[in-house]
Amino acid sequence: MQKTLGSLAVALLLTACAHQPPAPPQVLPSAVQLDAASRVGLDAAQLGNLLNKPLYQMQPAELGRFLAWQQLDQPDLRQRIAALARKNIGQPYELFLLGEFPYETYDTQPLFSLAKSDCVVFVEHTYAMALSASWEEFFWMLQRIRYRDGVIGTATRNHYTEADWNIANRWLVQDVTATLGAPTQPYHQRIDRQAFLLKQFKIQRDIPVQPYDDVYVAKQDVAAIEAQLRDGDFVNVISGRNGNYYASHVGLIVTGADGSRRLLHSAEPQVREETLQAFIARMAERDARQAGQNKAALAGFKFLRLNESPQVPPMAPQPRPGRPAALGG
Repeated sequence: MQKTLGSLAVALLLTACAHQPPAPPQVLPSAVQLDAASRVGLDAAQLGNLLNKPLYQMQPAELGRFLAWQQLDQPDLRQRIAALARKNIGQPYELFLLGEFPYETYDTQPLFSLAKSDCVVFVEHTYAMALSASWEEFFWMLQRIRYRDGVIGTATRNHYTEADWNIANRWLVQDVTATLGAPTQPYHQRIDRQAFLLKQFKIQRDIPVQPYDDVYVAKQDVAAIEAQLRDGDFVNVISGRNGNYYASHVGLIVTGADGSRRLLHSAEPQVREETLQAFIARMAERDARQAGQNKAALAGFKFLRLNESPQVPPMAPQPRPGRPAALGG
């Protein structure tokens, strides 16, 4: 009986192995790529390993070497953004991934994670990687993008997509939503950063409420203008409920081999690429399932054009953290 069970286990194991999906074909570097690798201190074996490893499986030192090589392999910024974004397809998704730890303890998530992403982290990492040629430059660039004037802190993080992130990063992307030729829909936000920081992080700041007006292209009007979108453009997905609209998700535009405009983004369960129209159809199915549940539904999109030659502003000085009021000074 024991022998029979053992034989059965082996047979099952062999059957399982027989049905394993084939490993993806190994990418072999070209002569031009090997020449670029030699210029940044990578040998053939190291480059071959990096070409066959997703970004989210790299260690920081590996990523730094890969970014230096990528600057030579993809000199066009738009193409480099698309290549880096696609090299992270399959990266696991986790919401609210990054914080300021160990610099601050209000949000104890770390300042970076290569292994996972949420939608904003994915975009920030991709832009920062595309603009950098080393690990150190990437980490600096990431903070320049994430924080107002590059000053690290929970209170200076670009929390609100439209009123913070889009505005603070005008050096990188410019809002072109109203210039694409499609009808636009106005919406209004009331940005209460003081209440947000107090509720989410128990941080007290005296910040006045900001009225903020913006526009989006309705989902049914996107097909008419999507051919104008370019690789590396920034997408704000606008959702609404009870007349209130906001950016609920973000991603990047990449162009498919057939010329279709595609959304490359981090969403449950992992980073994926799909056409804009497929995304709209998928959200329509979701919204139909959730009808009557008072949940936000897809309304449309904002589009921000990647600047041709982004000029990175300098970091503002990182101020010395304050001391408890009871201690003075």
